Amino acid sequence: MSDATAAAWDPEAFRARIQAVLDDFLDVQAALLTPLGDDAARLVAEARTSVSGGKRFRAAFCYWGFRAIRPEVADDTALVRACAALELLHASALVHDDFMDASDTRRGRPATHRAFEAEHREAGWSGDAEQYGAAAAILLGDLLLGWAGDMLRHCGLAQERVDAGLNMFELCRTEVIAGQFLGVSVQARAHADVETAMTVLRYKSAKYSIERPLDIGASLAGATHEQVSALSRFGLPLGEAFQLRDDLLGVFGDPAVTGKPAGDDLIEGKRTVLVALALAAAEPADAERLHTALGRALDEAAVADLRRIIDASGAHTQVEQLIGSLAATAVTALEGTTIGEHARGVLTELASAATQRTV
Repeated sequence: MSDATAAAWDPEAFRARIQAVLDDFLDVQAALLTPLGDDAARLVAEARTSVSGGKRFRAAFCYWGFRAIRPEVADDTALVRACAALELLHASALVHDDFMDASDTRRGRPATHRAFEAEHREAGWSGDAEQYGAAAAILLGDLLLGWAGDMLRHCGLAQERVDAGLNMFELCRTEVIAGQFLGVSVQARAHADVETAMTVLRYKSAKYSIERPLDIGASLAGATHEQVSALSRFGLPLGEAFQLRDDLLGVFGDPAVTGKPAGDDLIEGKRTVLVALALAAAEPADAERLHTALGRALDEAAVADLRRIIDASGAHTQVEQLIGSLAATAVTALEGTTIGEHARGVLTELASAATQRTV
């Protein structure tokens, strides 16, 4: 066992290793694209921004999905490269998601489409600046998605294990893209009951955030179908709790912490479980006010009023309770597995970090 593997789990050190691996990968891509000149360099620069920072939950769950099955890691560096591929997938989803949601910011800086739009406008180029930004975001998201598969494929682990991981990665990729389209369609129809909102949550976020990273890591370790299923019984409810926390932060989060405007999910008109519960339980006049306001420009006073409606309906409390219940279900499922005490302890720690966060 390597020193890195034997050491106690250090989330900050792990995040630094993931960042270093991503930086090295992008250095290689930048060199390959050098003949394309300054425009390609600008695209790679934005790719670097899109993969900088973040909580690295997907990489961490992938890593400990592997360690849950195979506690000793022969090549820890290769495993970290495999896990980092999921951060490229995540960055791709965020770039596309921000464009689809018409979000202006991401982590306190301009979203990719807005950054390229601003470059176009400041340079005084011909054509439509917004269209240019949209095209750049679509292309960067596509490139990041392709790179995710490349990074996993060439991570350095044994080929038969990489093939098993790629099979699960491909399922994850299909689920999240289909889930994104489901979310877009629900938002366009401006209606979603709780069951529909939970389905969107499950496929757009919960599976690709926690369940599938665990499954990919386990597959890379040579897990059996039964072992993968056992980890999924932990990962899926935890992923749902993770996204429910995200939904609360999208309405009640502090902009100074989240890097997003106050009530951003309300402004974007997202039909989340929180919103579905509020619409179902609010007084008719309040429900109509909330329904009408979703997806519109809102000032601070309007956001505060919608928060009041959601609180008064009991939806805020219900979602908090659901987060607690799902997290408890996940931890109970984990305790019922045969994985080692160390991996179980770290996964329990990660479960708490994923569901009790403020950003």
